[in-house]
Amino acid sequence: MNKPQLRKRSFFYRNGLTIVFLLLFIITLLAQALTGWKTHNQDLKDDHAQEIGLGTYLCSGHFISATFENFESEFLQMSLYVLLTISLRQIGSAESKKLDEAEEVDREPVPSADAPWPVRKGGFILSLYSNSLSICFGILFFASWGLHLYGSWQNHNVEQLAKHLPTDTVAEYLGQAEFWFETFQNWQSEFLSVASIVFFTIFLRQKGSPESKPVDALDMETGK
Repeated sequence: MNKPQLRKRSFFYRNGLTIVFLLLFIITLLAQALTGWKTHNQDLKDDHAQEIGLGTYLCSGHFISATFENFESEFLQMSLYVLLTISLRQIGSAESKKLDEAEEVDREPVPSADAPWPVRKGGFILSLYSNSLSICFGILFFASWGLHLYGSWQNHNVEQLAKHLPTDTVAEYLGQAEFWFETFQNWQSEFLSVASIVFFTIFLRQKGSPESKPVDALDMETGK
């Protein structure tokens, strides 16, 4: 579709997928904040501690930990998925590159007037741009992991104080099972979800979805 034709489409038509998922993200994040606030205040009440306002809760370890614990696992999933699908294959899966055929994504970038600026620039800038998707997800993963650790540690110390127990340093907390339990319970679910879509797209179809093979495609036909 050329540029004049694109301009005739509405902004929502051209960006609907991103808009809908961002709206769902905002709605569910607000719902998480409200329900998490009530849950946390109930925990504080049970420990005979003072309840907190919503604004204070949004800066608390409880909210930060719960939020970035989920972000972390999602960005880990996406960064590994982007990297592992470069070399690994799954026969019959719509999520895999073809077993023996060359793919468009593997071709060398060719500078042209319409190419992105890094392609026209070349050199180190092009090398960075060529791996920018995995780099972006990697940075987001490590940032989320750090914020999850910070929030979980802060929340742990709040609970320690409520129970009249000594607080722990970050290093001491890292040596405990609590943080790693929170981490691995999210990671394993993400790995299972990726394995599921890779495997189920071998045999199952969804007409109209780019994540599915055509309905009449053979089960062992790899790629879309």
